[in-house]
Amino acid sequence: MKNCRLSWVLVAVLTIIVAVFAYKFTVGNVAPSDDGRQAVLLTKDERNALLLEMRTWLQSSQSVLAAASAKDFDAVVMAATTSGMAAEADTPGSLFRKIPVEMKALGFDTRRKFDEIAAEAAKNKDSERVVAKLSATMNNCIACHAMYRFVETK
Repeated sequence: MKNCRLSWVLVAVLTIIVAVFAYKFTVGNVAPSDDGRQAVLLTKDERNALLLEMRTWLQSSQSVLAAASAKDFDAVVMAATTSGMAAEADTPGSLFRKIPVEMKALGFDTRRKFDEIAAEAAKNKDSERVVAKLSATMNNCIACHAMYRFVETK
């Protein structure tokens, strides 16, 4: 009988631990911000990694535009692939745990959209369609910057 009670206590404790981790994974490490956005609280290294990722997306976007204008579809593929899903492996796990689920969804969608740009360029070689896909991708950037700011904690 005591073993049964102990088992139920362990189940309850583990359930609480899993629920806390699930909550933190969903909500992230955020706080209200004075400008109406959510402040995502990050260490210096995490913030630098996130800002590098955003600069890479911006550089890829410019490279895609330049290459599409020149109808250099191999360069479009290369530029878009740089920011696609394969690059997610470089994201630090600690950063991933701190960002809210909505921001994670935008990030994954942005990476998928860059992969779609690469596929479009490789398959159809149509500059107008590449630019339209990039325009849709940039809406994710605008949405994220409208909702979040990234604050360095000590």
